[in-house]
Amino acid sequence: MKVRLILIIIIFCVIGRTRSKSWRDKNWNRSPVIFIPGDGGSQVEAKLNKTTVPHYLCEKTSDFFNIWLNLELLVPIIIDCFIDNMKLVYDNKTRTTSNTPGVEIRIPGWGDSFPVEYLDPSKASPGSYFKDIGNMLVNDLGYVRNFSLRGAPYDFRKAPDENGEFFVKLKNLVEETYIMNNKQPITLIAHSMGGPMSLLFLQRQSQSWKNQYIKRLITLAAVWGGSVKALKVFAVGDNLGTYALRESILKDQQITSPSLGWLTPSSLFWKESEILVETPHKNYTLLDLHQFFIDVNVPNGWEFRKNNEKFQNDFTAPGVEIHCLHGVNVSTIDKLYYKPGVAMNSDPQFILGDGDGTVNLRSLEGCLHWQTKQKQKIYYKTYGSVDHMDILRNRQVLDYIEDVMKT
Repeated sequence: MKVRLILIIIIFCVIGRTRSKSWRDKNWNRSPVIFIPGDGGSQVEAKLNKTTVPHYLCEKTSDFFNIWLNLELLVPIIIDCFIDNMKLVYDNKTRTTSNTPGVEIRIPGWGDSFPVEYLDPSKASPGSYFKDIGNMLVNDLGYVRNFSLRGAPYDFRKAPDENGEFFVKLKNLVEETYIMNNKQPITLIAHSMGGPMSLLFLQRQSQSWKNQYIKRLITLAAVWGGSVKALKVFAVGDNLGTYALRESILKDQQITSPSLGWLTPSSLFWKESEILVETPHKNYTLLDLHQFFIDVNVPNGWEFRKNNEKFQNDFTAPGVEIHCLHGVNVSTIDKLYYKPGVAMNSDPQFILGDGDGTVNLRSLEGCLHWQTKQKQKIYYKTYGSVDHMDILRNRQVLDYIEDVMKT
């Protein structure tokens, strides 16, 4: 008798949940969300069958495995394998990149929010990305992952000229998610490089399509006009915010990414006369970037910039409601300074200015240029001392997004 009663209770619970979900789906009236990640903001998987490796500890694999973000690979010696597997090879004739021979790369989880909420599939804390925003939407507002909450990961190493397929797939994902959610227009939430990627996507759509399918674009620390820090990475590399990793080692992979060339300072935001790199013998402005790349021994950096400059220079308004959020009052590289006696292959000093620690203020506030260029509203809000990554988990930012998504 007791067993029968338990079974009845379980059946009613299941029916209740089913009806509740059915009611929710049928009456869902909130804008579905698609996350658009930035540079380094998508999981990457690799399959290896290489004839040469940088170290005997590097292995072949019979199947795909997580390479980014896999913390186990970012340790001494093994990191050499990681760099060789993640770097790109540029062909100046075709003006395209390819993986290291014997390396097959794929970006997992298209349409799934998980690969952009957690860059490390094990959910290790250093690999959390859109996690806090995702949890807020699910726990507080009733969003459902892979239904009303989606993700659009892409190969962030490559610039727009090699990411054409992403824009086609994103349009299909928007339309698919729109249909799944009772024809509710979509909210795009983009971080960092995801901001200009979203802009390029919206520029490629007709206004009638945007009116039907897009509710709004929320950008977090968007790199609208590039960043001086990109020049710093080309010169000395970046340690990804951890003292355990050497910039000079990571540089070998970072400088092969065309997206880094796309994110160098835009001529729309920096004057041609402004000094970006200062040395005792020569100053480098936008007009001298070609020579700068030669002098820091990364000539392909100039090719990456040339290939994607047209995407920087088209700053046509997106034609949708914008919520432009970013941090301020965080020391950010304004200029590289090589003092007397310091060679270009050595570490420069950094002259600092305002921004979010990664992106200069003039680039972050680029969305304000559209205030008179479109009829759709532009909402602009800054957060003091909130840096480029903390904006993804800052409580005030989460509250702002929650309030917006309730409307």
